[in-house]
Amino acid sequence: MLPSSWKNFTVAAALALTAAGGLIATLLFARSQRTQPQRCPPGLVAMGPRCCGHGQRVEGGRCVGRPSACGINMRVTESGCVATTQRVLVSGGNFVVSVADWEANMTTGQRTVSLKSFRIDSQEVSTLDWNHCADGGRCDRRDAEPGRPGWGVTPKQAAQFCTWASGRLPSVDEWRAAAMGTEARRFPWGPTGLVCRRASFGLVDGPCGHGADGPELAGARPDGATPSGIHDLAGNVAEWAIGADGSAVAMGGSFASRLAAELKPAAYPLERPNPEQVGFRCVYPEG
Repeated sequence: MLPSSWKNFTVAAALALTAAGGLIATLLFARSQRTQPQRCPPGLVAMGPRCCGHGQRVEGGRCVGRPSACGINMRVTESGCVATTQRVLVSGGNFVVSVADWEANMTTGQRTVSLKSFRIDSQEVSTLDWNHCADGGRCDRRDAEPGRPGWGVTPKQAAQFCTWASGRLPSVDEWRAAAMGTEARRFPWGPTGLVCRRASFGLVDGPCGHGADGPELAGARPDGATPSGIHDLAGNVAEWAIGADGSAVAMGGSFASRLAAELKPAAYPLERPNPEQVGFRCVYPEG
């Protein structure tokens, strides 16, 4: 018969091993959650750095094949998933451009702007939209997934498209008003933090994916939309806007951005962005 001291030692050792096993399992689970962050919404499937429709496959970084189902507010086409675009009203008023946290030195500080009402595209201009313009002889035709935003677009090309669509490029203040609202939201969706399910960012070198060679489908992060339903104002493609001096700058960060400061609406515009990471959306006069 074992002495009571040995029995106590055996029980203590077993408890310690059980606790260690539980800790290891917890750490492994946490690691798996970090390496595979949630980013694709219901209706889309994670395939490498992409979110594709059900029934599609990835070839050369593209989602190919006819999907059997797509994400929220998306429609199925023969070539892929395409988000439904609307022109969302931004009511005129006074808008505060500010940020109040440790990244304040990376943003524009605080100021108030007064704007008239306008409408803005709920989605970034997609390849499908762009090729409709090409059908009218005003844009060059592009071979890309219909639901991905057009990228590698110059300010001149973007302005030509918006003119064709009876709109124009937004001013920096209009773009920020759409993203921040009158309540000066920290991010387009509100005050909560930046995570992979809310914005298409960090898809080249992490933290949300690796190896992306272009943006995600427009509208593929519905949890990151503004309260009025404007999508992708943080990440995916940076967007052309017109500054006070009439020059074009890029807003909102892109699929390659890794820092939260780059994706905040109050961040400094990029005057010399990587052109392969920039797309656009248009604004229209109200009424």
